[in-house]
Amino acid sequence: MTPKIAETLSRYFTAASAHDVEGMSALFAESALVRDEGREHRGLAAIRAWMQEAIEKYDYTVEPTAFAKREGKSIVTGLVSGNFPGSPVSLRHEFTLAGEKIARLEIG
Repeated sequence: MTPKIAETLSRYFTAASAHDVEGMSALFAESALVRDEGREHRGLAAIRAWMQEAIEKYDYTVEPTAFAKREGKSIVTGLVSGNFPGSPVSLRHEFTLAGEKIARLEIG
């Protein structure tokens, strides 16, 4: 069962599984920061490049399985499947929202 999450995050995960880079990047603030796999990606151009690289490398999908709010952050646990060892894996996506835009995303 998919947990009830904020509309922005629901749209993010739908676009991510559809490999819709434009749909995902439209949800990020201009100066957003993404941390994933030990790397930082700051600003929309860098975030778009990170998205495209991840799609090409992993051909992934992600299904949200749990949602929580803590200390101003929205935390979504998602089952990520793709072309990588150990697939599928459960990953934590920690979002900081600024209004309806994603200001920060940390995946781990």
